[in-house]
Amino acid sequence: MGSVKRRGRKGRNMAAALALLLAACSGKAPESPGRTGAGEYQAGNVPAPGGAEKGVTIGFSVATDTFIMERWNKDMKVFSAAAQELGAAVIVQLSAGGSREQIAQINYLVNQRIDMLVLIAHDTELLSEAVKQIRDAGVPVIAYDRMIMGVPLDAYISFDSREVGRMFGAALLKAVPRGNYLVVNGSVHDANSYEINGGLHETIDPVAGRGEISVVREIWLEEWSFDEALEKIGEVFEETLDRDVRIDAISCGNDQIAGAAVQLLAERRLAGSVVVVGQDAELINCQYIMEGVQLMTAYKPIGRLGVRAARLAMAIAEKKSLPPDMLLDNGSGVSVPSYIEKPIAVYKANMDVVIKDGFHSYEDIYRTVLDTTGP
Repeated sequence: MGSVKRRGRKGRNMAAALALLLAACSGKAPESPGRTGAGEYQAGNVPAPGGAEKGVTIGFSVATDTFIMERWNKDMKVFSAAAQELGAAVIVQLSAGGSREQIAQINYLVNQRIDMLVLIAHDTELLSEAVKQIRDAGVPVIAYDRMIMGVPLDAYISFDSREVGRMFGAALLKAVPRGNYLVVNGSVHDANSYEINGGLHETIDPVAGRGEISVVREIWLEEWSFDEALEKIGEVFEETLDRDVRIDAISCGNDQIAGAAVQLLAERRLAGSVVVVGQDAELINCQYIMEGVQLMTAYKPIGRLGVRAARLAMAIAEKKSLPPDMLLDNGSGVSVPSYIEKPIAVYKANMDVVIKDGFHSYEDIYRTVLDTTGP
């Protein structure tokens, strides 16, 4: 995992959005986040030892494709709690919107005189100019979970997305060593999608080259969206059924996409007969695994990531050294210090990993199955 690469796209006009950021850096009065559609909550208002004595304030901008993505709620809570424990104040901006909305969030945060900006980027290319303006103004930037492309960063922290793709490939090949595969990739705006895709093809391409499996279709989504996945996978199902082509296995970029695949399979009475994999260990997908309609999810121990990210943010804000796990190339010409956690492939047989971590409860995971004896 020495570099992060992605497919090129035509540039888009972001002048109006960047004007918001320039206004922030020039010291103009902050604009209410409510007028930009962003939600906000603050943590750490009570003075605490350590960072708070030095006035460390961390801005956390989350522009997610949808408010209902289960994992981002966990990330925000873990990060904020860990940062407070270290003595920092945290201002979180959350919106379900695109890059323009996220730049409005950043504008607001900069006007709060933050010492550090942590970003979960909506578009990992289009935010590069905004990040450059922030860093030029003296605010360090950490890319959280999604690498921001084409601009120097102070740090990147995430899970090994290429390994997630390898896990997908290994699980599918073990369950379906011969057959037809459908590959449903994640958002074209997220560099992680390309890393996952790279790890998947690294694993399955040699087998496909021998003619043992066939990738009958590969599609990309505009966003990490259940509804979009439902529409596009449905179109593939209609096409393949018309041609009498059976799909034996589906690689899904995340668990929301896997959920769309399972729903469509259930409508055709095929749930459980087609192998499905995803990532993020969302509750409903863990239930699907126990029910036998999804094979595997790549679980990411968000507790470890969030705590480590908070420690990293404090270290950078206080100008302390924290050696990276590796240096990654994000196309900026400057290697990015990167802190990478490992995902875990979770099947029915080892679901206790998720339960022991406190990610989901035993009762919730087993709620939909008759056998409540547990793993």
